[in-house]
This record gives sequence, C-alpha cells and structure tokens, in this order.
Amino acid sequence: QMATKFFLLAFLALWASRALASDPSQLQDFCVADRTSQVFVNGFACKDPKTVVVEDFLFSGLHMAGNMSNKQGSAVSAVNVAHIPGLNTLGISLARVDYAPYGQNPPHIHPRASEILTVLEGSLYVGFVTSNPENKLFSKVLNKGDVFVFPQGLIHFQFNTGDKEAIAIAALSSKNPGVITIANAVFGSVPSISDDILAKAFQVDKKAVDHVQAQF
Repeated sequence: QMATKFFLLAFLALWASRALASDPSQLQDFCVADRTSQVFVNGFACKDPKTVVVEDFLFSGLHMAGNMSNKQGSAVSAVNVAHIPGLNTLGISLARVDYAPYGQNPPHIHPRASEILTVLEGSLYVGFVTSNPENKLFSKVLNKGDVFVFPQGLIHFQFNTGDKEAIAIAALSSKNPGVITIANAVFGSVPSISDDILAKAFQVDKKAVDHVQAQF
C-alpha cells in the first residue's frame, strides 16, 4: 500500500511538472507587459488595461535583413516580449534569420521553447541532436517553402549550403524562449571555465582549449 501511494505521488508530481513546462496560460484577454513595474514575477506584470494601446501589439521592421558581417555569417532578428509587450503570457514569439553565403546559425538551444522553422529563400542544412545516451543527429537539407521542427531544449543548427543569401522565419513556443549558443557558453563564459575541466571534457590538450577560449 505504501508503495502504491509512493508511485501515485510520483506520477502526480511528474504530471504537474509536465503541465507547468511551458509559458503559463493567460487568465484574461491580454496581459501587456509593464516593463516599468518593480514587481518581480515569472514574466512581466500587467499594464492597466485602460492604458493599453494598439502599438503594444505591433512590431515593424522584420522586412529588413540583419547584419551578417560576423564570424558566423548570420543574423537573428528576434521578436519576443522584449519587442512586443502584448506577447506577455501568450506563449509565442518569432525570429527572422538571415544567412550569408555559407553562413550558419551555430549549434544552440532554446531552454524554454520548441521551434518551427520555415525557409523563405535559399537552401539550409539543418539538424538537431537527441539527449544522452543516444545523441542521434536528425538532419535534412531544406529548400524554399520547407518547414522543420526543433524540439525544446535540444541542440540544433542551420547552415546555408548555397552561394547566395538565405532567409528563414522561426516561430517559438514561448514569449521569451532564450538562447544558449553552445560554443559561447562553454568557451566564452565569464569567468572562464577551467581549461583543465574543458580539456578533460573534450579529450584534447589544454593548449587547444586555451586557443579556442581566446577566440571568445
């Protein structure tokens, strides 16, 4: 009987954690983010609905390409709750991604969102890797009009396979999905992760780690 109660409690805890593993649902028509509020909540406090204006639900400029003149040859133009206050509590956001010829959106994760990506121009080689222990790569070359899904929290990437610029639109299942670029986090943390730790983790000489860290 005790074992039955234990498993029942474990099941309820797992069910509750799954139910809470996404942005909380809104309890009114909208909850426009009040970025001036001193109240700390999981997200943003709501503006007084009487002060809400149509511009709280608007963002302009996504027709413009981002600056791709960087080492990765890509630019991510995010549109989340930081850009549209009206996204607060709605659990959605999007981004435009521009890729220079042979540019990439390097391996990264979104800790709070799944992603669905649509190619608007060009061709992209995309993929994601499953969790331990399999670490299986699911990858595909996408062309204009193709759509691909990246599950929440998994490492994924996009690479422009062509000699022309490519464009994609990504929709994400959170108003604030977050992004962790793997190389930046591992080799560019402040303060730095010990090169002894990274050398052992990547099974390379410490000089190799020091060289990579210096790039960040």
